[in-house]
Amino acid sequence: MDIIYVLVPLSIGLIGIALLVFFWAVKGGQFDDLESPAHKILFDDDEHLIQHKDKQDEPKADTEEGPSKQ
Repeated sequence: MDIIYVLVPLSIGLIGIALLVFFWAVKGGQFDDLESPAHKILFDDDEHLIQHKDKQDEPKADTEEGPSKQ
């Protein structure tokens, strides 16, 4: 029964910390726009992926170093 004297203040402290973090996030604007990130992934621009693929498909130019020494 003595443990309850430790657990009750500990739980109240943890709830207080959680509330402070929640209000800090609300004040910082974390919950201002909940829909744009979900829509943003649908309209993501993939041109950089296409350009990267094209660069990999191009044949590499051979460099001429002259006759090899044997």
